[in-house]
Amino acid sequence: MTRTPFLTRPRKRARSRRALLCAALLTVTVQTATAAAPALADGPGGPGGHGGRDCVKTEGRLGDRGRQVQEITRRAKDELKLNAVQVKVMLDGREVLTDALGESMTGVPAEPNMHFRAGSVAFAHIGMTLLKLVEEGTVGLDDTVERWLPDLPNNDKITLRMLATNTTGLHDYVTDPEFLKVLEQYPFRQWTPKELVGYPLGHSFWYEPGTSWSYSHANYVLLEAALEKITGTRIDELVREKVTGPLGLRNTRNSFTPEIPQPVLHAFTSERGLYEESTFWNPSWTTGPGAVVTTHICDLARSAQAVGSGELLSPSSYRTLLDPGTVGLGGGTATCPAEICLKQTEAAHFGLGVIVVNGWVVQNPSFSGYAAIQAYLPSKRLAIAVSATKTAETAEGNMAEVVAERIATALAPDTPLALGG
Repeated sequence: MTRTPFLTRPRKRARSRRALLCAALLTVTVQTATAAAPALADGPGGPGGHGGRDCVKTEGRLGDRGRQVQEITRRAKDELKLNAVQVKVMLDGREVLTDALGESMTGVPAEPNMHFRAGSVAFAHIGMTLLKLVEEGTVGLDDTVERWLPDLPNNDKITLRMLATNTTGLHDYVTDPEFLKVLEQYPFRQWTPKELVGYPLGHSFWYEPGTSWSYSHANYVLLEAALEKITGTRIDELVREKVTGPLGLRNTRNSFTPEIPQPVLHAFTSERGLYEESTFWNPSWTTGPGAVVTTHICDLARSAQAVGSGELLSPSSYRTLLDPGTVGLGGGTATCPAEICLKQTEAAHFGLGVIVVNGWVVQNPSFSGYAAIQAYLPSKRLAIAVSATKTAETAEGNMAEVVAERIATALAPDTPLALGG
């Protein structure tokens, strides 16, 4: 559910496979900066930037930066041949622009309050939930998981930290040809965690747990199951208690079905060879039940700001979020090819549920016709959130990233959001 360019999972041969996902990596100089203040509009208002009202387009006359971002977004929509683009940018806790362009469906204008699938954004929230539990003394990051995952091979070596940082050595079912064959044929299928994890467990581990890095969605399916057993609380309720509730992310919600709350931003894709609507394809394969979330662009911007600034975390936990020990891991070996065991560098690495690159803290879901990105630059207190949907002429890849990169170049030219490698 995450797409990455230079730290990418292996490209899939079929169009549907290439469009599914890639694992992302990025880096930031670990900062101990205190949390950013809640996002405020240019006038009185709360975290949504609109005085507590619903997520709406920026009202009144735009400032210079707002007009600049709006023009960048309009040009990008046309050049990239996108069906719809939603965007929200916050700078130093204040709204720069909230906007939506294009259509949700034919004749239905896109609006900022339309909900879309958020994919791997949930991983950032789960990573923060884990760190909150560590801060509370409920569990330790380096606790092994045999108590909670007794059937998992190597469970006496695998720790919670390894699951959260993709350092277990488990294969990724999302790049497994057998899994992809079934997913392409049956996009409405309801998947169980046992079925999903069964694919990587059909292979030997890429490496000894903790000795390298490789992206695997199975890690988060397992981590979510472990956290439920540790706390005795369902994962959606736990994340709401620890993260999304305190942050006021009222429109970021789990669903146990393919349902999306109204109003809906519809999605379309050519993954299966013809351009078709994919809005209600079953997303149960993306992660474990309880963490399959939808959101809207205002919540996504708030999430970018809060996750990227470590708002709910202690300075120590924030440093761990940004680099939990992954820097230096990875690189091809005799048992794990370089395109799988991607080298983790200070300039580009996976943190604890987040991607860190060139100072930006990111998550970038892309699947089943939906593409989005939340990105935060702590040094500028700059939050960028973009969601995009496709026309039949849209190129493959996460086009929300491209829009966000262009906005970042305009607002933070000395610190590019260099996701394209």
